[in-house]
Amino acid sequence: MQALALVLHVALALGVIGLVLIQHGKGADAGAAFGSGASATVFGARGSASFLTRLTTGLAAAFFGTSLLLFYMAAHRDGGISSVTDSLPSVIEEETVPDAPVESDLPTPTGQAPATPATGDSDLPQSNTEN
Repeated sequence: MQALALVLHVALALGVIGLVLIQHGKGADAGAAFGSGASATVFGARGSASFLTRLTTGLAAAFFGTSLLLFYMAAHRDGGISSVTDSLPSVIEEETVPDAPVESDLPTPTGQAPATPATGDSDLPQSNTEN
């Protein structure tokens, strides 16, 4: 429904633009009064001005109507506010505790005891704490 309203809205916008560009300005009426050939038109000397004006008014009213319809449809969408990140799986499943002691494979400075024991499966070489 929204796609149909949007296509109709764009078609009405193009129609209004085309009709405004086709119409003559108010200064063109003075030239028609002195015989510039406007009396030989299909609608007559004044017939096209009122027809095009009425058609432009109707298309403009329809354009505003579709604008309000599109606004209403956008404001009353099904579903709430969504984000792209809502569809991603959760990467962080456990909450990290910042005060927890961290195991380290690095050697400790001389004279200090390690904070936690090494697990033994480290890629780092064993340090000699004895001098």
